[in-house]
Amino acid sequence: MPTATAPSAATTLGSAFDHAALEALLAELREPGWVSDQRRAALTALESLGLPDRRSENWMRTDIRLFKPAAWGLRPRPATAVVPEGLLSAAITSDEAAAECFPEESCRPSGGARLAGRFASLDGHVVQAELDSPLAAQGVRFGSAETVLAELATELEPHWFSVIDSRHDWFAALHAAFHRGSSVLYVPPGVKLADPLHVMSAISPNGVDTSHMLVVLGEGAEATLLTETAGGGAAGSPGGFHCGGTEIVVGRGAFLRMVNLQNWNTGVWHFARQKAVVHEHGRLQWTLGALGSRLSQVAQEVALAGRQAEAQVNGVMFTEGRQHLVYNTLQHHEAPACKSDLLYKGALQDRSRLVWRGMIKVDKAAQKTDGYQRNDNLMLSNESRADSIPGLEIEADDVRCTHGATSGRVDAEQVFYAQARGLTADEAARLVVAGFFQQVFDRITIPPVREALARAVCSRIRRIS
Repeated sequence: MPTATAPSAATTLGSAFDHAALEALLAELREPGWVSDQRRAALTALESLGLPDRRSENWMRTDIRLFKPAAWGLRPRPATAVVPEGLLSAAITSDEAAAECFPEESCRPSGGARLAGRFASLDGHVVQAELDSPLAAQGVRFGSAETVLAELATELEPHWFSVIDSRHDWFAALHAAFHRGSSVLYVPPGVKLADPLHVMSAISPNGVDTSHMLVVLGEGAEATLLTETAGGGAAGSPGGFHCGGTEIVVGRGAFLRMVNLQNWNTGVWHFARQKAVVHEHGRLQWTLGALGSRLSQVAQEVALAGRQAEAQVNGVMFTEGRQHLVYNTLQHHEAPACKSDLLYKGALQDRSRLVWRGMIKVDKAAQKTDGYQRNDNLMLSNESRADSIPGLEIEADDVRCTHGATSGRVDAEQVFYAQARGLTADEAARLVVAGFFQQVFDRITIPPVREALARAVCSRIRRIS
């Protein structure tokens, strides 16, 4: 008698992300054949994987038992494609932001500072792709992955899904197979962008986003990229599902300022892998804001792959309600004389939870390493919880690596002092929390973004319990 075939992991999970769904997606897209081959290989990996469990160090503090893969699948284009206005793009282009950046009214651009390009997707469908024509004439490409990958296959194929590990776990494999609404930024060698670019990934209530982003800066190039997420349902509703990825390649002597704001509504499941590779003398300033989602599980990595590469990573995190955010960071020193500096600050209220697990890894060849990481958490309620787990893994013998973490409650004397001078309890709480975050805000070199993040955090603060 024939031997029964064991069901695949995907079949057992009841996921709608299967062969039929992939072939339907491929028929919809117009992408190079090598991209489709990558997708099919990722689907093969997906079928052999189950959902991550708590035996993995990165997942042992993440409870996804309520996440049901069968409830999610790629959605058709919404009949009415309304993309929320982004917090970051509004900050850049508003008159208020312009007044801060350009104090002299005669020098102020109309409508605030400029964006050199915009890209937006809704439920994985591209709804906007714009780039200033002078930049396009210099060889800059910014837009839909389908279009840019077809045009620049030689430059981009070595990087597309080679920076992040698409077979690391079930979510990574799903993303590699079913990414849609993805974007690419390519800046040729020597080209320096004076104005920022903006990417918005949005989902409708109960929507799904699997978008991917690739950023490649050639030798000596410079750019500023603002990315953010928005939409989905609120807590208690069907919410939404995001399974995304970001790959960044900073070429020799290049400089990238990257801002990534996670601002989903509080019913959204958020899973992402983000990794940057910085080559010789390259510089990366990567600012992360984590304000939304029901549950987040994010891996953020920086690999310093060339001599004297530098990376500064800034994190602003605020949780409320029953939000549960987990961020695993890795500063990987692969080459000599590199510097990394990570500062994450989080504030928690209600019954929310933050988990940060950071690692500085220094390879044997990475002598003269200078690595630093710090995580501070401010508890605004008795029911909130923060877990900080810094770590060092050092194989070289000529390094300077330090780390630290703190968690504590608001000093009651500070609140009393503020109230004694006429502030209400809520105003006093906002003042204390703003002061707590000021150290990381000061590291954000884009004034409108710095102010927008500060306002977003302060608007969520209620009386300290």
